[in-house]
Amino acid sequence: MKYVDEYRDAGAVSRLADAIAAATTRPWKIMEICGGQTHAIMRFGLDQLLPDSITLAHGPGCPVCVTPDSYIDKALEIAATAGVIFCSFGDMLRVPGTQGTLLDVKARGGDVRIVYSPLDAVEVARSNPEREVVFFAVGFETTVPANAMAAYTAKQEGVENFSLLVSQVLVPPAMDALLSNPDTCVQGFLAAGHVCTVMGTQAYTPMARRHGVPIVITGFEPVDILSGILACVQALEHNRPEVINMYARTVKPDGNRAARALADAVFETADREWRGLGKLARSGLALRPAYAAFDAEHRFGAARPARPAASACISGDILRGLRAPPQCPAFGTACTPEHPLGVTMVSSEGACAAYYRFRSATPMAGE
Repeated sequence: MKYVDEYRDAGAVSRLADAIAAATTRPWKIMEICGGQTHAIMRFGLDQLLPDSITLAHGPGCPVCVTPDSYIDKALEIAATAGVIFCSFGDMLRVPGTQGTLLDVKARGGDVRIVYSPLDAVEVARSNPEREVVFFAVGFETTVPANAMAAYTAKQEGVENFSLLVSQVLVPPAMDALLSNPDTCVQGFLAAGHVCTVMGTQAYTPMARRHGVPIVITGFEPVDILSGILACVQALEHNRPEVINMYARTVKPDGNRAARALADAVFETADREWRGLGKLARSGLALRPAYAAFDAEHRFGAARPARPAASACISGDILRGLRAPPQCPAFGTACTPEHPLGVTMVSSEGACAAYYRFRSATPMAGE
């Protein structure tokens, strides 16, 4: 495929690796924010092409991974309620809360269904007017427009038995929190191109200046990622704390205006809890008062803080970029994709799952 092969060209990859080595004179630690980028780095061995002085840290860039136990537990409670059809994307069904998973609820007879779009859940509600239908609205900026459209459609059409359990979070406040943490040693970021396709680039500029770090927006193929690393290294070497758009074929400075307008009409910013990061001010979205009737927390009660169970899992440190998956004592032994202890192993975009799949001596089935 032309438009894939061009960004996986071995010659281009080799030239970029050489250019990164030539540009690097000091140690640098760069964090990729997106789990899709982590997956690509592990899959193609891109970290192994870098000089030893470049360290890649894996950030909290997987919405499945950062959804806190409180919302997983609330999802389990709602899904187990008589008369409820609980709809979700498939990647959330295996995420453990303190009382099990959505798959466990389904096994006990709960009506838990996988859908491929929030609008599919609206259609389920239309087809089952006697049942309450709840969609688990989880994600970063990329999922906000579709979730907003589901709420908007339900309101316009009077689908009163539909609601959203909202755990939407925003990437820039999480990056800001990481940079504000005195324990962090991240010196530059690779920002996720698909997030910026929706939100644009402007939110990153004040952060780059405030913290003195370069933020490079890039994509998910080897050439994209290495181009982003090269731009980040060059900015670090020349002390240029700026936002650099290396994904201009998709990302515009003001993002997708139509998508943002719809999102702004349905959602407002709110404080949100992040797994591994805690509660961050204005780091997420909640339905506006005009859409409160479609808020599952209004219908079924608010999510309550959960007391985490004791575990050897260090996913919190991994999500903050403080440690890497192989440093976890349970990695690959007590914790595997078949029997995960934490969310970074559950999600296909989690850092632990990526390491297990591409760096483990016992790869996942089918590899």
